[in-house]
Amino acid sequence: MKQLSEVAHRLGVSAAARGWVPREKRPDPSNLGLEVWGRKFSNPVGLAAGFDKNAEAVDGLLGLGFGFVEIGSVTPVPQEGNPKPRIFRLREEGAIINRCGFNSEGIVAVAKRLGAQHGKRKLDETTSTSSSSGEEVKPGGKAGPGILGVNLGKNKTSEDASSDYVQGVHTLSQYADYLVINVSSPNTPGLRMLQGRKQLKDLVKRVQAARDEMQWGEEGPPPLLVKIAPDLSKEDLEDIAAVALALRLDGLVISNTTVSRPDPVSTNPVASEAGGLSGKPLFNTSTSLLKDMYILTRGKVPLIGCGGISSGEDAYKKIRAGASLVQLYTAFAYGGPALIPQIKAELSECLERDGFKSVSEAVGADCRVATAKV
Repeated sequence: MKQLSEVAHRLGVSAAARGWVPREKRPDPSNLGLEVWGRKFSNPVGLAAGFDKNAEAVDGLLGLGFGFVEIGSVTPVPQEGNPKPRIFRLREEGAIINRCGFNSEGIVAVAKRLGAQHGKRKLDETTSTSSSSGEEVKPGGKAGPGILGVNLGKNKTSEDASSDYVQGVHTLSQYADYLVINVSSPNTPGLRMLQGRKQLKDLVKRVQAARDEMQWGEEGPPPLLVKIAPDLSKEDLEDIAAVALALRLDGLVISNTTVSRPDPVSTNPVASEAGGLSGKPLFNTSTSLLKDMYILTRGKVPLIGCGGISSGEDAYKKIRAGASLVQLYTAFAYGGPALIPQIKAELSECLERDGFKSVSEAVGADCRVATAKV
């Protein structure tokens, strides 16, 4: 039975890859559009890394109505990840525990796939632009109508983490609208140590240098973000904020899965399984962390809020806590494609209800008094 969670996941990815999923034809509510890093998002609701690890279904997933999709984590060399079963559903709690351990086809296979998709898209664009005129700038990026993030991981046996991330940047950044260094999965031994002040500073410097030495066109290099864990002390957070500001990091993803087992999960027999917990029980912790980081970075670093979102109201709370963009995964695994338009409609209503004309106006609304005092 336990194996079925991973089978269900594989089927979901395959269905999206083959286009056997609904395609959202309705335009997004106008108050959901925003610009981050000079890129136009038609809405701020994205799919978190971990669902489409190998970039098999980017077009199908964007077609569901996500404003952006983050693929990965991708490791330099292919690796199997941890032994199965490694994904456990806690349906009643709206949660999942996983200990996948960066199962990945590797950067070469993913680059080939993204390259082929990129080529096909360029061809389609050439055909469509010749038959339509108009100068209107449409939202989207390298993945066509939506924005594509690429999340980079390290191999389990690698001795030099920064070299792994540099390889990922060299091979995949040309296809990415933004890049994420994942230093926060609980399922790769020693990975979370990279969140320490000195380790993180050295790592970010090396990866930024690798990105900046590449040839970039007019739009410049893709923004570089770091994905952090929810299981951090106040000192850890202060250190990460200091590094983010000092090195002008483009953003932070807050947060990854937790190794803690908050109520009501703690009483579930599955809670004893090792791995990272995602879904509803993570919402409060990750949102509180998001707010702390927004205040520590004085609203100067764009944040992606991730962890436990299952409704438009949840997404709105993340935005008010400081997120410019939000991501979901677990609720999508349970709720399926119909959840996406529902979350967007609810979010649009929340903004209207509270008198915000746009997402950008609402970002950090709950932190403004606190940031004024800092």
